[in-house]
Amino acid sequence: MSTTTTLFDPTEVGAWRLHNRVVMAPLTRNRAPDAIPTDLMATYYEQRASAGLIITEATAISPTAQGYADVPGLYGTEQIDGWKKVTHAVHRAGGKIVTQLWHVGRISHVELQPDHQKPVAPSAIRAEAQTVLIKEGKPEFQPTSEPRALRSEEIPGIVQDYRHAAQNAIAAGFDGVEIHAANGYLIDQFLKTGANQRKDDYGGPIENRARLLLEVVRAITEAIGADRVGIRLSPVTPANGIDDADPQPLFEYVVKQLAPLHLAYLHIIEGSTGGPRELPERPFDYGALKTAYQMAGGKGAWMVNNGYDLPLANEALAEGADLVAFGRSFISNPDLVARLRAGGPFNKAHRVTFYGGGAEGYTDYPTLDQAG
Repeated sequence: MSTTTTLFDPTEVGAWRLHNRVVMAPLTRNRAPDAIPTDLMATYYEQRASAGLIITEATAISPTAQGYADVPGLYGTEQIDGWKKVTHAVHRAGGKIVTQLWHVGRISHVELQPDHQKPVAPSAIRAEAQTVLIKEGKPEFQPTSEPRALRSEEIPGIVQDYRHAAQNAIAAGFDGVEIHAANGYLIDQFLKTGANQRKDDYGGPIENRARLLLEVVRAITEAIGADRVGIRLSPVTPANGIDDADPQPLFEYVVKQLAPLHLAYLHIIEGSTGGPRELPERPFDYGALKTAYQMAGGKGAWMVNNGYDLPLANEALAEGADLVAFGRSFISNPDLVARLRAGGPFNKAHRVTFYGGGAEGYTDYPTLDQAG
């Protein structure tokens, strides 16, 4: 007799036994001055520890990887100590937590870069995008600065920064890491033709454009173990001014190369990040992507993301997804798992408090018990 998988069923993913299949997606909140996690952040994540897996906000692997004001890092001792408070709080509450490793590439501003240098990118092409500066305690959106192209001899240092940040994540008590290779940031910039016009071994054919991604994945899996590593991909999102001339063969190649590396999971953003799930001008076959991964021997969990509610999540699980990531709904619903199980009600999020600030709109949303 067959049984139907639900969001609330436990599952094995990589090195982890998860209580359910609800994942808290990474959500930038700009509440880490000097890139150091705070006690308030520990409270925020502990409140949401009923998720099967928490993926933290994107976390910079180096000072030059920073692209937004007051986002956390993982390249210094104070940052490791700050994250220890977070991971301890989540584990105390029975949760699992990984950190998302981030290099923003061209999505930055000279004010956020060491010595006000230009941000780095695969090519010197300015993004049609904005970043966030904090002015007098309030977020202020600014156009990104013009980047400079990375020299080929600099790229091994970027890979090493990823490796070191992953090792720091384990030292900080994280259960693993997610590599951010999506949404128009550095790895995605190398992947896609709209941002990568290089003529060396990291540009041109698909195999070259995917080189950085695969070098980073191999470095991190060698450092901490593949069963503690996930990766986030966004084949067609236009986020941060990114695009590619032909994404289907590009991403089918990528997942085929990832398959034998035995990652814990692949995290796939469907459609436009935070926007439409389907883009008629950018058609993409996610079923074919998953098939390509599985036919190449991929065994890692398949995580879906973008605009999911309970009915859509159950439909995805019925069609073979293993995990479903929820983003903005976790901002205003610390007990989202309980609310999904109960069918609601759901708190409304206050957009004005998304970025920067303190406890308001961060740790003060009520749970069902508190609301009752």
